[in-house]
Amino acid sequence: MKTLVSLAAVFTVSSLFAVTKFGTVDMLKLVRNHPNYESNKSLLTTTESDYKKKLDAIKADVEKIQEEGKKLSEQLRNPMLASNAKQKLEKDMIDIQNRFLAGQQRLRSEAMRSQQDIQDLEARLLKTTTADLKKRISDFAKENGYTLILDVAAAIYAEDSYDVTDQVLKKMGIDPKKVEKKDESK
Repeated sequence: MKTLVSLAAVFTVSSLFAVTKFGTVDMLKLVRNHPNYESNKSLLTTTESDYKKKLDAIKADVEKIQEEGKKLSEQLRNPMLASNAKQKLEKDMIDIQNRFLAGQQRLRSEAMRSQQDIQDLEARLLKTTTADLKKRISDFAKENGYTLILDVAAAIYAEDSYDVTDQVLKKMGIDPKKVEKKDESK
């Protein structure tokens, strides 16, 4: 009796897997060939460039303040300097040091903020792209009777025959042969 129940369970499980259709996709390949990939990459590059210009301007201001400090320091070394003039230069030197420290702090905080903004932008763009790809893969799976499609990176092992990346690319209007050539040139 136990053998009969075990055999029935095996046949039931076997029949469930017989109608189950699995597939894998290379999400990285799909992301890199998504229609928005190049424009997203360009937006990130432009944004990074804009932030770099802003940081370079702040750095130039800090360097000007540093040069002012060097000039004042040289003037303070003059042994012929009158006491009143020396006191004024020392006061100016303290002011320059404070401006220099404030400029360095501003540069550090802007650099950190810029980096965070770029990371946030990149994450938003990737989230939008992956959401679109998930919908496309889901539509592809439903149209072609797939029960489960996994990212190949999430599978410990999957036969190449399960890979439907090229089929999804075709559904996206992209020639997989051109993708292969593009990937090989990198």
